[in-house]
Amino acid sequence: MITAAESSKPASSDIVLTARPVWPAMKRGMRGLCPACGQGKIFYAYLKVNDLCPACGEELFHQRADDMPPYVTMVIVGHIVVSGVIAGQELFPNLPDWPQMVFWPVIGLLLSLWLLPIVKGALIAYQWALRMHGFGVEAPDERRFSGDRP
Repeated sequence: MITAAESSKPASSDIVLTARPVWPAMKRGMRGLCPACGQGKIFYAYLKVNDLCPACGEELFHQRADDMPPYVTMVIVGHIVVSGVIAGQELFPNLPDWPQMVFWPVIGLLLSLWLLPIVKGALIAYQWALRMHGFGVEAPDERRFSGDRP
């Protein structure tokens, strides 16, 4: 029988994980920097994520950003573009429609291309800070790449 004193002791196999601050990590990710050290780059191309941080060696291949960055980017850009179209109609009621039909799609495209890597970096850093999808889980090297499940 286990006594109350014995059950309050941490087991030797328990892993104590230190807290990772979310906001500093996300700020680093938004700048395209490693969420762990803030020195190396997350991306080696426009949206291609490095497997390892070039500066500190932090594993970044665990990231599972998938479709979330485009969704968040569309929400942000959609709010800006729709608000701009409505404001343009209110401020310039006599303006023909064609200038807005040219201007706002170009703005939407440029904003999307600019925001997408920023949002993706922030989401990868968020996953890292919360230890999601294998970030921060200490696994033996032979199991990490072999595909075997423990």
